[in-house]
Parts: sequence; structure tokens; C-alpha cells
Amino acid sequence: MKVLVTGAAGYIGSVVTEQLIEQGHHVIALDNLVNGHSAAVHPDAEFVQLDLLDGEGLASLLKADHVDAVVHLAAEALIDVSMRDPGLFYRANVVGGLNLLEAMVRAGITRMVFSSTAATYGEPVSSPIDENSRQEPVNPYGESKLVFEKMLEWYRRAFGVKYVTLRYFNACGATERFGECHVPETHIIPILFEVALGQRETFQLYGTDYDTPDGTCIRDYIHVADIAQAHLLALAKIDSIEARAYNMGNARGYSNREVIETAQRVIGRDIPYVPAPRRPGDPAHLVASSERIRTELGWQPRYPDLEAMIQTAWIWRMKHPRGYEN
Repeated sequence: MKVLVTGAAGYIGSVVTEQLIEQGHHVIALDNLVNGHSAAVHPDAEFVQLDLLDGEGLASLLKADHVDAVVHLAAEALIDVSMRDPGLFYRANVVGGLNLLEAMVRAGITRMVFSSTAATYGEPVSSPIDENSRQEPVNPYGESKLVFEKMLEWYRRAFGVKYVTLRYFNACGATERFGECHVPETHIIPILFEVALGQRETFQLYGTDYDTPDGTCIRDYIHVADIAQAHLLALAKIDSIEARAYNMGNARGYSNREVIETAQRVIGRDIPYVPAPRRPGDPAHLVASSERIRTELGWQPRYPDLEAMIQTAWIWRMKHPRGYEN
């Protein structure tokens, strides 16, 4: 297949592209490089630098280059930033997504795998969260993703767009070629690495008074290669699925304190940290039920253990001490 991957220079997009190419697909790797890295674009992909807000550019690209399917990962994704600047997220995630759907319809493309998020659920009423759980986001990031999920269903009814929505939890880990690197960095595991490498003084532990066993947020972690695998499984079965949402996770939550302790074991040294106030918009507890995707798509995560996930991330970081800035 010829597959357009949006956000292909990002953390997850780079690994999705890597696995697609390994399976023999032709990938058009689209990214605006605002948050992505040119070094994270697979060398065998056809790279196009383009912003989803450029509707005419998207339409021209898809009209000129026959594409069989779209894997849509491009998004603004920082929850705390979404609380301060919701408009940025509605423009990128909703307007940009609308432009992409319109360009697909004009080009006759009817397959999309959409990278959504557990943030669409907000504060869960039960755990683990399944796909039928109430969706009431508590931040503009989750709300913008939920809006696009709803848009997909209307485009299915109106234009026959088949879609699979993947709602996943905290991505981590690395492949041999691609790893996690954001500028500025906001994710817990790479920040812990920066502290361990002396690139920042201390780790700020946001929120120690949540209603959890140790007072810190609990999250379900999933390896980036397992996330990518789910995208490929969804793409392979999308014609028979037509419209479906799947959660991805390991059904095992780790608190932020547990993540710190696990990273210290992997690295073999203490990582200093200090308590800090909660970040606005952070739910206390997010753990996924992934029974549906395991049963229907045959998805089996290869990295169910957090320590193994962090180990792969640390190996990549040791080879790239400053990420893609090397």
C-alpha cells in the first residue's frame, strides 16, 4: 500500500513509518517539523514538509499522489499547554484534521487510522477503562481529539470513510533507530534521563496529593513499538472493520513514584526529584482495558513490563545523549 503518515517526524510517527516500511509499504511522511525532527524521518520514506492547516496544499498532495490510506498522528499534544492556549489545539487538531478529511474526500481516499488518546475519557468512573466508558475530557487536548473522533463518524456516514480510532495511554520506550525527544521535553521518562545525565538539576514531581496509594498520578505505559504494531494491524483489517475504536494499554498502572524508582534501577543511580504542584488538567488515574483490540485485531504487546520499556529508551538515549539534537 501507499500510506500517508501525518506527524511522521514525531516520536510515534517515526516508529509507525519504520514498521510500515519494514513490511514493504510505500510511505509518504508528512510533517511540518514544528515539533518533529528531520532526523526522525525514515530515510526510505518520501518526505513532504507541510502543515495540516494548509488545506490547499493537502488537497494538491493527495490529488497528485495516489494514496491508499492515511495514518493520522499529527497533533498538538501537551495537556498543560492546552489549558493555557486551547485555540492552538482546536486549530491544529480540529481544523487541521478537517482539512485532512476534506482533502481525502476530494481525492477519493476512504481509509484512515487515527491516533487518538485516553485523554478523551477524562476522569474515569471505573478502572480499567474500556471503549464504552463515558468520554468527558477534562482538558482541551482530550476535547479536541474527541471532536475529531466524532467528525470521523459523520464523514463515514456522508462519504464512506472507513476508520479505526486508537486511544492509547502513555507511550514510552524506543527502537534501535528512533526514540523519544521533545523540545522542550515534558514527558516523565526522558526528563528523568536528562536529570541522570546532568542536563537538568532535578525532576519535578507534579502532584503528590492525588487520591492514589502514594499520592502521585497513575498511568498505563505502552511501548512505542507496540503502539506502532497496533496501527499496522488496524490498517490491515480496516476494510472489514469500517468503524471501530480500540484502547491500547497493558491494564497495569504505574504511579509517577514507581516510574522514578524503575528508572533509577535501569540507570543504576539515584535521580533527584522535588515535589511540585499538580498540573492543571491531569486526571489522577488512567489505566486501559485492551481486551477488544487483543480479541479483534490479535494485538499482543511485546513489552508488557515497564522496566523493559525504560531499558530500551535508556539504550537509545545513551547513543543519543541530546536526542536528535546530536
